[in-house]
This record gives sequence, C-alpha cells and structure tokens, in this order.
Amino acid sequence: MQPNDDSAIDPTERLEAAITRLLEEHAALREENHLLQEQIRQLKGERATFKERNEQARHRVENMIARLRSMEHSE
Repeated sequence: MQPNDDSAIDPTERLEAAITRLLEEHAALREENHLLQEQIRQLKGERATFKERNEQARHRVENMIARLRSMEHSE
C-alpha cells in the first residue's frame, strides 16, 4: 500500500478529517453569506436613494414643463 492511500488511514481519522473540512467549509460559507447579506442591505439603501432622487428629478421636470406650458399660453 502507498502511504497516501486513504484505506491505510484509520476510519476515525478519515471521519475527523472530513468533519474538519466540512466545518471549515461551513465557516467560509457563513462568512460569505454574511458579506452577501451586508451587500444586499447596502444595495437596497442605494436603490432607495436613487428612487428618491429620480422621483425628485421627475417632479422638477414636470414643474418645468408646466411652467413652459403656462408661459406658452400667456403669450
């Protein structure tokens, strides 16, 4: 048997190694999930800000159009 052959390793050690690997993956995925949730929170905030700015710009444009129309009719 080769020294790196999995069958030469005690089943308990293989299980321990597998559990350790899964715990490490779990920790990495939890961290990634946390970062993604934070990114979503920030993007939602940006989206709300952009929507508000867009709404303000729309109102300004509508007001300008209304003023132009009233000037056009008063001439």
